[in-house]
Amino acid sequence: MASPGIDTEQEPLLGDRTPGSREWDIIETEEHYKSRWISIRILYLTMFFSSVGFSIVIMSIWPYLQKIDQTADASFLGWVIASFSLGQMVASPVFGLWSNYRPRKEPLIVSIFISVMANCLYAYVHVPASHNKYYMLVARGLVGFGAGNVAVVRSYIAGATSLQERISSMANTSACQALGFILGPASTDEVQFPQGNIDQVAVLATNVLFFVVLFIFALFETIVTPLTMDMYAWTREQAVLYGGIILAALGVEAILIFMGVKLLSKKIGERAILLGGLIVVWVGFFILLPWGNQFPKIQWEELHNNSIPNTTFGEIIITLWKSPREDRNEGPTGCPIEQAWCFYTPMIHLAQFLTAAMLIGVGYPSCNVTSYTLYSKVLGPKPQGVYMGWLTASGSAARILGPVFISQVYTSWGPRWAFSLVCGIVVLTIMLLGVVYRRLVPFSVRHGRIQE
Repeated sequence: MASPGIDTEQEPLLGDRTPGSREWDIIETEEHYKSRWISIRILYLTMFFSSVGFSIVIMSIWPYLQKIDQTADASFLGWVIASFSLGQMVASPVFGLWSNYRPRKEPLIVSIFISVMANCLYAYVHVPASHNKYYMLVARGLVGFGAGNVAVVRSYIAGATSLQERISSMANTSACQALGFILGPASTDEVQFPQGNIDQVAVLATNVLFFVVLFIFALFETIVTPLTMDMYAWTREQAVLYGGIILAALGVEAILIFMGVKLLSKKIGERAILLGGLIVVWVGFFILLPWGNQFPKIQWEELHNNSIPNTTFGEIIITLWKSPREDRNEGPTGCPIEQAWCFYTPMIHLAQFLTAAMLIGVGYPSCNVTSYTLYSKVLGPKPQGVYMGWLTASGSAARILGPVFISQVYTSWGPRWAFSLVCGIVVLTIMLLGVVYRRLVPFSVRHGRIQE
């Protein structure tokens, strides 16, 4: 005879959802269930369009900036690029806090309105007679501020998809209390949440893990074009084209990984997948380290001096935006002689680069989705708006610092130092995960409401 505990474990978390059952009438109706998932899919679509818009605009920033203001230089381009993430980093906690105390549609509507107005300003920054570059700086910052609504979207999705955990944590409460918790008002003053404190150490550690994951992929995206131009003597046009194909392939690979993670997490859990993903990322960057005795082609043409210039972040990024028409002039290709490391650092073979890219393409999405999932589960059923705002802010900081870090280190010291430092960062991250591994458990598990 099965024990009551086993019977409880085998019982569906949402109970018997057939018409006429107690759960059907009390916990959640079919109509409410469908409405909730329609809202989630609309938010998915909103985030997709936002990402598409960002990708379209980002490739045109440099030529547009040059056209509207001749005084704009490469260092100012770096500020324009960073302003988006800075705006998002500031706005995310604000919108997250707002969504905790008011209906989520309010910050969403306001943020979308800000984004529309900011994009209109961006489209007409060429109209003023002077100071056009500063108008562009403000416009991109406001676009990023509007994009801070991702904190609200994440908190809603996390809250809706953790409904099962909420219901199971209230298994010993009355049906009326369950109904009031699920369908009650948005204000936290009127909703009774399960008692128990959030593990702040786990919250902080997960923010650090999420920061490192986005930091690593941001620097990898940044370095693809200059690395391939230096190592394989590709023109700018070839580097942008082939680099785009590689990143698109990694995007398809990420979709498959996301689907696999969903199935695998049910068997081994998110923590094990996060650890495995970090190890795969480390292997990828370790493979990127230069080996052997074959050196890259040196770019001898247009040599003016033997000094190493103090290259800014903006100057590194410029190579990504220069017009393909300039590449048709068959300018000098290869590793620039101004980079002294080109003479003594072995080249990274194409097969070596593609293997590393494939591994990073496996590890990054695994770490990304599991770190976010763990974060949501650690927070539990309490309002997550502010916490999701901080998570988004940490991601924005990673997208600011990642490109700056890799561009400076790569230009000055080369890929050996750059990727060695990245490997070191990943090792430290794995050590951090090992220290907090036992603390990264769902809120209800920590407080003894369900079995892990």
